[in-house]
Amino acid sequence: MNIYVGSLHFKMNEAELKELFEEYGEVASAKIIFDKYSGKSKGFGFVEMPNEAEAKKAIEELNGAEVQGRNIIVNESIERGERRRDFRGGNNDRRGGGPRRDNM
Repeated sequence: MNIYVGSLHFKMNEAELKELFEEYGEVASAKIIFDKYSGKSKGFGFVEMPNEAEAKKAIEELNGAEVQGRNIIVNESIERGERRRDFRGGNNDRRGGGPRRDNM
């Protein structure tokens, strides 16, 4: 199961993230997402746990837990193609975000 972990301390590394989840079972991978320009952590990451029961227990017990002074957010990750299927969005071809002025 792929798990989203948010609100991480910006100095947390992938080894520490993996170690945190290994208390609940086998961890196949732990990845923190970094900004490609600054190289700094974006404060979130993903953990892959092959055993679904262990993953669900980790989610249940770690969601809202304090880790390195921050209350982390932990939930099942939703694949990109599956999220916001019902989202209609706005007019994405406009730039700038100001009011629409079609009749000028």
